[in-house]
Amino acid sequence: MARKRKTDGRTPRRALWLRTLIAITACGVAVGGLAAYRTFSDDTATERPVTTEEASRLALSRLNLYQASPVAVTLTATEGGGVVVRVKGVVDYRTHRAVGSYQVTGASGSSGTSGPATGQLDHGLIVWDTGGLGLAPAPKGDNSPAWQQAEHIPRSGWSARSYTTDPLDAGLQLLVGLGADRPDNPLLLAQSGARWLGRDRVDGRSYDRFAGPRAQGVMPSAGPDGGRSPLTYWIDGDGGLLRVTMRMSGLGTPTTVEFSGRDGRAKLPEAPWTTG
Repeated sequence: MARKRKTDGRTPRRALWLRTLIAITACGVAVGGLAAYRTFSDDTATERPVTTEEASRLALSRLNLYQASPVAVTLTATEGGGVVVRVKGVVDYRTHRAVGSYQVTGASGSSGTSGPATGQLDHGLIVWDTGGLGLAPAPKGDNSPAWQQAEHIPRSGWSARSYTTDPLDAGLQLLVGLGADRPDNPLLLAQSGARWLGRDRVDGRSYDRFAGPRAQGVMPSAGPDGGRSPLTYWIDGDGGLLRVTMRMSGLGTPTTVEFSGRDGRAKLPEAPWTTG
């Protein structure tokens, strides 16, 4: 995606985060639902290392996500200063490419009452892969899915750039790398610090919350979280992923990815990736 346009001189301050974060995305997966859920948490649970069965579900999750492609996703990133970026789209884990729409909201000036009004600052189409992202204006009056709108935009219509360290870019880069064509090694996941954090019941279905494996070289006692991974996964009994959250240094609100299952209609456009 091209760098977000400034609005009234307000450019959110980018938070710093560990560049090694993407290296520990050992889990990710297939089915689930979107954001407005009724969630009931087991607050009496005690955090502990994962069992053999739980490590196996974590290990299968990336393969499940790959096999479900293309998968519908929603990503929400808080960039500081009250600015929130929401991306809705589809990811094809066979090609590690994704397309969707984005919307930037935040303080847009005085509302004439007690403070600044919150409104839409920017919106459009977005494509991304493992190397970077691109933006394009959404066609006016077109209410079709973003992947269909993107089909009509030539390669020259996309403004592309490499990833930066801001929360949106970190979330997109994490998201597109979650699926894999083979399961992870459950023994290695358990040995790398994956932990069971609790259980939530979401719309009548049970999900276990897991902290992912730690980054390589991080000891269990390091940092304010005891060296725990900044990634948390909600996974059901079949290894299906509901959501992933990613804590980032300096931000109180984590970046969140929601999965809503396979979108069999979706077809990713070729134009953003064509050569010549």
